[in-house]
Amino acid sequence: MKRMLALLVTVLMVCVCALSLAESAPRVIALKGPTAMGMVQLMDRVDNGDLKDAGYSFTIAAAVDEVTPQIAQGNVDIAAVPANLAAVLYNKTEGGVKVIGVNTLGVLYIVENGESVQSVEDLRGQTIYASGKGATPEYALNYILSANGIDPEKDVTIEWKSEHAECLQTLIASGSGIAMLPQPFVTTAQTKLESLRVALDLTEEWDKLQADAENPSGLLTGVVIARTAYIDENPEALAAFLDAYKISVDFVSSDVEAAAALVGAYDIVPEAVAVKAIPACNIVLIEGGELKDKLSGYLSVLFEQNPASVGGQLPADDFYFAR
Repeated sequence: MKRMLALLVTVLMVCVCALSLAESAPRVIALKGPTAMGMVQLMDRVDNGDLKDAGYSFTIAAAVDEVTPQIAQGNVDIAAVPANLAAVLYNKTEGGVKVIGVNTLGVLYIVENGESVQSVEDLRGQTIYASGKGATPEYALNYILSANGIDPEKDVTIEWKSEHAECLQTLIASGSGIAMLPQPFVTTAQTKLESLRVALDLTEEWDKLQADAENPSGLLTGVVIARTAYIDENPEALAAFLDAYKISVDFVSSDVEAAAALVGAYDIVPEAVAVKAIPACNIVLIEGGELKDKLSGYLSVLFEQNPASVGGQLPADDFYFAR
């Protein structure tokens, strides 16, 4: 009788713990594209019941405008967002969010319908088609050009288009040309213009410029943020999420075909595009001190070009979460 009672107590404790974890499990939102790709194995585990007691919920948004109000109003707990938007939200909410990880390094590439560009110097005197004026693509390109001695206003002609597809159509119509495009759109573009060649990886070019820096920054695309209140109230649940997320990122990096199938199944991008794009999307999960070094340096570059791009001022040290 005592043994049965002890067993019943144990079962009840497990149930209570599982319920508690589920109640504190985060509501997560991510954007279609690379910032969501690293989560697909975690989402699949939840949907298949492997983590049925975790209580996670996921939303995939099509546009950043869908994400911002959700996190600002407290309707979600964790969000995968563009790196500069994390700083904007931190300032807008007066410290109401913290960044808990870098999840996507740079995804910008110089592509060419031709063979003339082999280095950044080869961009001098060229016309570059691009979209993203007034946003991080413009600031990243300007930084890389300027740091290589090329004046973005005098030494090159940058024709800004409203969207990536317009850049591609210009290349197709002209029969040659150079553009700055992000993954996975680069892969999509190559299916429509087979002669399109990746000439420069802007992440690699950024890293070359930072090679001798004491605390090298990185060209970043996406980060993961969490509400400060959620972090403070649910440290164990947050740690469990980050551990599960890291497993998912490692899966995506190591088994591209299986990951691409999941990316297609979750309607993030088509599977055929994902299988070619994932290796070039620089999907990671960087935490702690390295997170702060890479992100703070990147935000400083953006701030120097346009303070509004990071919300008017650089985030304080409490922006950077370390467990």
